[in-house]
Amino acid sequence: MDIQAFISHFREAFGQHAQLPLLFGYSDQAVAATQKIGGCFFKGLQAAREGTPVSLSVDVIGCGGGKLYTGFSDMPERVPGFVSLKEKYKKTPEMVVDYVQSLGMKRAEKPYLNFVRIDQAKSFEGTEGLLFYATPDMLSGLCGWAFYDSNNADAVVSLFGSGCSTVVSMTVEENRRQGHRCFLGLFDPSVRPWVGKNELSFTIPLSRFVPMMDCMKDCFLFDSQAWEKVKRRLEE
Repeated sequence: MDIQAFISHFREAFGQHAQLPLLFGYSDQAVAATQKIGGCFFKGLQAAREGTPVSLSVDVIGCGGGKLYTGFSDMPERVPGFVSLKEKYKKTPEMVVDYVQSLGMKRAEKPYLNFVRIDQAKSFEGTEGLLFYATPDMLSGLCGWAFYDSNNADAVVSLFGSGCSTVVSMTVEENRRQGHRCFLGLFDPSVRPWVGKNELSFTIPLSRFVPMMDCMKDCFLFDSQAWEKVKRRLEE
């Protein structure tokens, strides 16, 4: 699977103005000297979107939840109460605990989580998933592509969670069990100020991306009158 081939297909399907996805995965070495990010680490991912790699670690991430959902720490004692009583995202702290446990997250085995725009990467080696920042029109294409070779009702899912859990935790666990689900995310109000008002995330675990890439040229994204109308709007 060649990165340049995918970029060529992606540009042909979504237009020259579509944002390239970020590859993310763990490593023993940082790919960038990223400064500590206070609060939500998604504010720091803007640099990766612009072409400068970002390396997250337990020292770089300033948010306790961010450290938890990237696998760099256990759940801080204050998180259940904060999510329930302060943020009011769950009715009780006990529900927060049950939710976190249900994710089945494992501690990261390597100290760095790198986000690299795909045109800045040399290969897919070490990649856990691909993160697309997508408008509704772009989501139409990405979701349709994911359903093209799959009749699974959960080929694309939207689950409750913080931005970091829906993008990182769920995608990483799906990839490690060689699963097929893609994830819609960034619905969390706490992450919304750090992304575009018309953007959501669409993440594809590498385990699913490989078969999707194999059939990409066969689906409606190429030589389809319906998609061409959407693509013209994407290119405006």
